[in-house]
Amino acid sequence: MRIVQMLPSLAYGDAIGNDTVALKKSLEEQGYDTAIYAKYIDGRLPEGTAQEVSKMPHMNKDDIVLYHMSTGSELNEMFGDMKCKKVMIYHNITPPEMLEPYNKAAAADCREGYEELAKLADKVDYCIADSEYNKQDLIKAGYKCKIDVLPILIAFSDYDKKPDAPLYGKYNDGVTNIIFTGRIASNKCQQDVIHAFGLYQKYYNSNSRLILVGNEGGYETYKLKMQKYAQLNCIKNVIFTGHIRFAEILACYKAADLFLCMSEHEGFCVPLVEAMYFKIPVIAYNSSAVGETLGKGGILLNEKNALETAALMDKILKDKGLQKKIIANQNERLDDFAHDKILARFNELLRENVL
Repeated sequence: MRIVQMLPSLAYGDAIGNDTVALKKSLEEQGYDTAIYAKYIDGRLPEGTAQEVSKMPHMNKDDIVLYHMSTGSELNEMFGDMKCKKVMIYHNITPPEMLEPYNKAAAADCREGYEELAKLADKVDYCIADSEYNKQDLIKAGYKCKIDVLPILIAFSDYDKKPDAPLYGKYNDGVTNIIFTGRIASNKCQQDVIHAFGLYQKYYNSNSRLILVGNEGGYETYKLKMQKYAQLNCIKNVIFTGHIRFAEILACYKAADLFLCMSEHEGFCVPLVEAMYFKIPVIAYNSSAVGETLGKGGILLNEKNALETAALMDKILKDKGLQKKIIANQNERLDDFAHDKILARFNELLRENVL
């Protein structure tokens, strides 16, 4: 019996890619015949991490395919036609209308993904969703099979690696650092982060900096629009890092004073968990799976009011007692995502439902 994973794209350093690689390691340690197959494999990944999907062997009826679903792809149909045990790990699909103004190709992929998700509803034996929000997405798409909720597997040990010293020194300079981590894209709503930060900088703390960590590939027009907005409104020290090395991401987290998320679509939102791990107070807009991921940790906003958000940022950054309370709540929530706990539950779900 084989247990293999399949996905359209295995990227270096993203949440789905990290989850896939971590699950492979666990399956190997348990002695299973396992591998990862993808249409696209990031060249920065260690050799042998995955194989091209064209090299995937014939799957027998007792074999298991774990398919990571997050976009439109020819692999969706391929997965549905397989004559083996089929498990979907659903990471959600970004609503295409959120991407359409800036990236029509990405919007088309997501639109195709939704159509293909519905077509797979009666072809899947079992589903694991990253969040209850994702589970409800599957139910709306017509899925009748059993669906369990399991948070994404996060390798916290990676965050204990040494941060990039020069970049940490650059940002650890006495300036208050506000950070948001995530792909530069319209659904992430970095424009709302800039708006709130601009008011915080204007009315509360001119000695402040906004660090937006993430690659803008495909959304260059969106990034340019935000840069012009900051310039026109005299908002200084807005940093777009672009794609940076993991050690540099760690440096940004280490130097951060507050994490501000205004995203309007997240199937889980790993950066919230990362911020909690680095003991950075979190303020986040309560959309999609954001509130579910944050739990009782951090501060949730039920509406976007930039001036009120700026005032809240100032209060948290000045009130050490409040900071301590927020971080204590975040630490408690963080325990729910413990690597060993999530991994044990994953293995339990496989045993109960497909093995």
